[in-house]
Amino acid sequence: MATMADVARSAGVSIATVSHVLNGTRPVLPHTRQAVLDAVEDLGYTPNTLARSLVTARTRSIGLAVSAISNPYFTEILQGVEAAALEEGYSLLIADPHDDPEHERKVVQLLHERRVEGMIVAPSPEPAGLLAYLRRHQVPAVFLDRLVGPPAEDGPPLFDQVCAESTEPTAGLVTHLASLGHRRIGLVAGLPGLSTTAERITGYRHGLAASGLPFDGRILVHGDSEAAGAERATAELLNLGSRPTALITANNAMTIGALRALRAHGLSVPGDIALCCFDDFAWADLFSPRLTAVSQPSRDIGARAVRMLLDRLADPDRPTRTERLPCAFVHRTSCGCPEDATAPKKGTPS
Repeated sequence: MATMADVARSAGVSIATVSHVLNGTRPVLPHTRQAVLDAVEDLGYTPNTLARSLVTARTRSIGLAVSAISNPYFTEILQGVEAAALEEGYSLLIADPHDDPEHERKVVQLLHERRVEGMIVAPSPEPAGLLAYLRRHQVPAVFLDRLVGPPAEDGPPLFDQVCAESTEPTAGLVTHLASLGHRRIGLVAGLPGLSTTAERITGYRHGLAASGLPFDGRILVHGDSEAAGAERATAELLNLGSRPTALITANNAMTIGALRALRAHGLSVPGDIALCCFDDFAWADLFSPRLTAVSQPSRDIGARAVRMLLDRLADPDRPTRTERLPCAFVHRTSCGCPEDATAPKKGTPS
């Protein structure tokens, strides 16, 4: 394996010059830089990142702690994080906290012990232990998808954070269903304690109020953000004496669970019950009927989390901030609209 000394000898420069070229630590004359890069290419030299981290005390690695990595939404977030990190020359160490507060604190500690330079975390419903660890050890961190409120009302957040809008898009699903004549619109909400769950419930209630519909707590159930929970919760709704005529599911995993429950009860979509979902996913357009959904900019969320973390590493004292990215309404047919009504109109957004 070629060494830095071999590169220096081939290029006719010092080892220090090779180091400056590879690490960008000092300007080097263009012809000298090119000679070093040519030598690197000819010799097949690859830097020893472990040795470099011992010298510079930088690992150029980011820790990512996200539950439900198998969920297509988080998979796309992961792809956004990975692409942005790679573009900036960073590697990823990934852990799954399983939405368990104690396990969450342990995996964050494990990542920290691996000397990651910062962390990107989707916090659990009870993140007190996580927050205490990050603050005690002054770990640069960005929260994604799920937000943690400020310590005081109207104060800045404890950490930088990025997510999609949730409240208005959910309200939009309600008003769309109401415009189609539905008066009992149920919600399968996510895991209690998550900001996404709270915001989508708020949006649901706003949509009902905007449509002149009363709130009925019996048709708001929690599917705990996963398919099995949503299947149970949807079955509860379907067993009511006056069941909903339309249903909103608050993430893509719960959409699958809701569809299973509807099938088990012999109900068709949208013939027997209309369905809209928060989260679009790759095969939503392949269902019959095609699923009307709110599409989140998942890859952009992941990429933006990396940029925010690198900003924090470059300027540790900058004010913390929360960024929200817009969602898109994807109009298909599970809401009960015919195909021609869901087709993009000339001169209007799809």
